[in-house]
Amino acid sequence: MIWHNRSIEDIEKELHTSATRGLTQSEAAAHLDTYGLNRLTERKKKTFLQRFLEQMKDFMVIILLIAAAVSAVLTIVEGHNDWLEPIIIIAIVLLNAFLGVIQESKAEAALEALKGMSAPNAKVLRDGIVSVINAEQLVPGDIILLDAGDFIPADARLLESASLKCEESALTGESLPVEKDASVIVDEIAPLGDRVNMVYSGCSVTYGRGKAMVTETGMSTEMGRIASMLNNESENQTPLQIKLAKLGKTLGLLALGICAVLFVYGIVTGQGLFDMFMTAVSLAVAAIPEGLPAIVTIVLAMGVRRMVKKNAIIRRLPAVETLGSASVICSDKTGTLTQNRMTLMEVYTGGKTLDLSDTSHEGIQALLRLGVLCNDGRVEKGEDGTFKHVGDPTETALVAAGLHFGIDKGKLETEYPRVSEIPFDSDRKLMTTVNYIDGKYVAIVKGAPDILLSRCVDGHPEEALKANDEMASRALRVLAIAYKDLDAIPVDPQPQDIEQGLHFAGLVGMIDPPRPEVIDAIKTCKGAGIRPIMITGDHIATASAIAKELGILEDGQQAITGAQLAQLSEEELRENIRSYSVYARVSPEDKIRIVKAWQDTGEVVSMTGDGVNDAPALKAADIGCAMGITGTDVSKGASDMVLTDDNFATIVSAVQQGRGIFDNIRKAVIFLLSCNLGEVLAVFVCMLLFGRSPLLPIHLLWINLVTDSLPALALGMEPVEFDVMNRRPRAKNESIFANGMGWAAGLQGLMLGAITLMAYWLGCSHFFSVSAFGSSADPALGQTMAFGVLALSQLFQAFNARSRHSLFRIGPFSNRWMIGAFFASAAILMLVLLLPPLRSLFQLVALPLHEWEWILALSISPIVLVELSKFVLWISHKWKNRVDS
Repeated sequence: MIWHNRSIEDIEKELHTSATRGLTQSEAAAHLDTYGLNRLTERKKKTFLQRFLEQMKDFMVIILLIAAAVSAVLTIVEGHNDWLEPIIIIAIVLLNAFLGVIQESKAEAALEALKGMSAPNAKVLRDGIVSVINAEQLVPGDIILLDAGDFIPADARLLESASLKCEESALTGESLPVEKDASVIVDEIAPLGDRVNMVYSGCSVTYGRGKAMVTETGMSTEMGRIASMLNNESENQTPLQIKLAKLGKTLGLLALGICAVLFVYGIVTGQGLFDMFMTAVSLAVAAIPEGLPAIVTIVLAMGVRRMVKKNAIIRRLPAVETLGSASVICSDKTGTLTQNRMTLMEVYTGGKTLDLSDTSHEGIQALLRLGVLCNDGRVEKGEDGTFKHVGDPTETALVAAGLHFGIDKGKLETEYPRVSEIPFDSDRKLMTTVNYIDGKYVAIVKGAPDILLSRCVDGHPEEALKANDEMASRALRVLAIAYKDLDAIPVDPQPQDIEQGLHFAGLVGMIDPPRPEVIDAIKTCKGAGIRPIMITGDHIATASAIAKELGILEDGQQAITGAQLAQLSEEELRENIRSYSVYARVSPEDKIRIVKAWQDTGEVVSMTGDGVNDAPALKAADIGCAMGITGTDVSKGASDMVLTDDNFATIVSAVQQGRGIFDNIRKAVIFLLSCNLGEVLAVFVCMLLFGRSPLLPIHLLWINLVTDSLPALALGMEPVEFDVMNRRPRAKNESIFANGMGWAAGLQGLMLGAITLMAYWLGCSHFFSVSAFGSSADPALGQTMAFGVLALSQLFQAFNARSRHSLFRIGPFSNRWMIGAFFASAAILMLVLLLPPLRSLFQLVALPLHEWEWILALSISPIVLVELSKFVLWISHKWKNRVDS
């Protein structure tokens, strides 16, 4: 229902109420039955069990459970009572599920925060009597009374307003309090921030008082509409979750396919059914990197810890990687791109426009003294040395500027005390104080330039108005200051007497300036192929001026208002989305439309915000970034990441970390898959050639979980590469094996499989003294050699996975975590190979010294071969660049 465009009489009839006496108790009860309680509803929460079971839907988890079940059945059939393998597999599955539940985003926190923003009580007029009731009992038609400091309990149409100002930044994103006026009829299509005859639930009264008629309650309020959008917005899967799910399904199908082929081969060649089941389990274990989900989670968690030091708190682990994919950053203006503090930029006095660089300029000092005296704002210095601004932002900007010029408000008021005043009024748009200055009573007036200049008798008002227009064209908020001498203290000061015949002193222009570090951050974004977009509730002139200064709005790009956006269809918006860099005076629905339009073009969208109005878009975006300082609990609850310093530059730093973390995850994934591919090839080929497996399931499980895991985690600690922000963002559909990584994993897997088979051959044939196929072949010795070479070669392979660059270029010892992981894993391997009890548990045999020489030689070969290939590729790249140039 549109209320801001209707008269009070129409609304009274519509809601069956009276503006003078309010509802009766019986009418209120009837309305309560019709409209329901004034509170927000929420969708049913998932139970812990539901969350846990959802983790079990992953295809790779299902394959692991099948492998565990088969292993358990075979253990029972074989009668050996060897439950180690199924127990380990089940333990891994349960651990990953619990980690998933713990890290899962809790979207209902946003709704809880919304509920917490509701006012607990309300002053209401019923039967002509004012009383305080629980805000949940408010109904449309109730008359509420509002005073400074009150939370607004419901959406309402103003009946009366006296200097009323409301803080609506949570809904509109506009940093300054909104002046309200009950007497106006607002245009039907006016955006939320311009509906000055309305007040809204969840906002607060900062100044003055008012009387209003409740028009909407509960889920019908603007706050309720946002809650509905939060309820209806589904959780998006991150690119990493999609890639890992696809990878898991591929690996699972690969394992099943290979098992089926090998099983048929075994039946055809007369192999035993039981033996083929055991081999199938071996291949399933070899094909699936059981530790991958846990390793990815741990690497992400380590990235989270690293990002906390960069002022970014991650609420959902996969969001770390999503940041690295971000190709569009939609940012709020106030407090994120700007300092969220009105700052005096220039003044006009003596017929000249001046900046504030000359702190000794007498004209500027005289003007600021007047502005500081006619002022109710304060700037207080805290114990930590920071300054706290208390009061209207435009007034505190004057006080802060005075401090910059050595003018202390407290001392100045002591020297020139205020003896009378006429408070600011939204109708007059002026404020007046009378101060005792140098033995005279002086009236100081400040306010809107057009109004104040019409009251002045000197000062060249036409030139001053021209200067005002020039300041305003640069999106500065301008105040005029004037004064006049009085004969005595006015007993009953009246505006028509005091605020006439004034002497013009000057103009002051202020703005919420950009953060200085944001300009460089914007340049970094563009260099990284990321498009920065400004979405704000502020006016288009202010937003455009800031955007141009920051480099967001460039030639050929446009700024658009929410009203203009509403005229575009979804198709038109998608077609023109790349033309718009600034969106001003937008609604919560507009923000979601913008985010989804970018997503429809295939972009990965990051959205920043701090207000309740930002929450639906934060949740709809691929990565939602809430402000930690100014952000509401609602926006934080709907976000993936919280910036503790409310700084756009932190987002760019987080993107850099996200890209580095994804690189590290990909290195770990490629390392694990190359190792697993080597295992699969070794088992598959050996079964085809020899009719038996070179490795037992327990060998493969041990290597996957123990030997591989520590190096994979160490890969997650690799430093972010220096050129990571010179790359284009990854596309949503880009494979984890893109840019040749799949070929590298395949070739390195072939290499590991080949040296494992060679080790098995050497062990079985006693170094060619007997045939590996003959009756004197020693499978136990061959399995021991294969186990030792496969495990140790994978440790060396981890060094190859650290970078595409040569190991010697990045420094063999530059990652101390990798060095520690290598020696720790090697030590565990030696315990298994050397200690008789462990050796017996793994069905291995003792190795003579000369066989250790072969193990070491074969295990080191991956580094030699990969370093040679990297060198050849480096020479090829250099030659290509030379030819191209």
